[in-house]
Amino acid sequence: MLFSTVASSLLALVSLADATPLVKRASLTRVNNFGNNPSGARMYIYVPDRLQARPPVLTAIHYCTGTANALYTGTPYARLADQHGFIVVYPESPNSGGCWDVSSRAAYTRDSGSNSHAISLMTKWALQQYNGDPERVFLAGTSSGAMMTNIMAAVYPDLYKAAAAYAGVPAGCFYTGTVAGWNNTCANGQSITTQEHWAKTALDMYPGYTGSRPRMLIYHGSADTIIYPRNFNETLKQWAGVFGYTYGQPEQTLANTPAARYTRYIYGPNLHGIYGTGVTHDLPVNGANDMEWFGITGNPPPTTTSTLPSTTPAPSSTSTSTSTTSTSTRITTTSSVVPTPTPTPTPNPGNPGCTPVGKWGQCGGMYYTGCTVCEAGSTCRFQNDWYSQCL
Repeated sequence: MLFSTVASSLLALVSLADATPLVKRASLTRVNNFGNNPSGARMYIYVPDRLQARPPVLTAIHYCTGTANALYTGTPYARLADQHGFIVVYPESPNSGGCWDVSSRAAYTRDSGSNSHAISLMTKWALQQYNGDPERVFLAGTSSGAMMTNIMAAVYPDLYKAAAAYAGVPAGCFYTGTVAGWNNTCANGQSITTQEHWAKTALDMYPGYTGSRPRMLIYHGSADTIIYPRNFNETLKQWAGVFGYTYGQPEQTLANTPAARYTRYIYGPNLHGIYGTGVTHDLPVNGANDMEWFGITGNPPPTTTSTLPSTTPAPSSTSTSTSTTSTSTRITTTSSVVPTPTPTPTPNPGNPGCTPVGKWGQCGGMYYTGCTVCEAGSTCRFQNDWYSQCL
């Protein structure tokens, strides 16, 4: 998996509002013995000098080509930990290129010895070592780290209470059957299916679990040419399905929130989406907004249980741009080509003479240049400015 085209700029993830220099009294520290760790993932931790008696624990997961130190210095979480007295765990990938394993079956399997298992052990170690508050355990990640954030929320829903994922994909979307593989279909935003199918993919990562699940905050930029913006829609579908909301029908749509050029889609207390118009893969981390979402500042929405059982059947038909194995609902591909950058998006004017799009497929929206006519039995329905679907 390669994101080398954005490696240098990803070090500047902090927004202008969070960029105020601050001399930290504590320092980033390596932890060597946090539990059984066959995948070889490395653990670093930041513990501020002024710590709450029962501190929250935030696990912040870096992007491809990144390191624990890069996320520590390039995002506001350590500075915010100084202000609010919480702990930040910074996992570091052992894989070539610095990407996380978000593509193997082990990554989606609880306590499997994979990277996801190692990260859960890091979080648990910090909770035990520092008498952390188990009701305030959070996740955040960018790019490959955002993909892992969605996976962690699905595989370990009993451990984490809220998560913020920047420029990721749905849990299970990047499956290749290999460790840290590249899934071009998913990256290009071509893994399109129903919210029921995506929800089942997430729920199957912890079969039979019916307890509370972490609140999900999903960020993406409209000009992302590395992890295409349609993944924003598919990720919202996944968590809307898990929490019993209806994708495409948010309770509120707030323009210029939490900042200019961003729109916030509020589906309910457990799912918000934030979409940045003209924002690339270099998506700035909004530390203040994340603190509110986690409830470290302000009052967070209440956590509720999912409304779908783990046995929800997958739909019989999916978009023709995806394929699934007979034993898994996870979308697969064998391509390893990094996508070509897309030019500035423009609304699709229509193409009535093309081959009709099958049910569940995309039929319009910004970035889209394909057919806008659906095959018989379905209609192209507007979901938002950048995505319409044959339903």
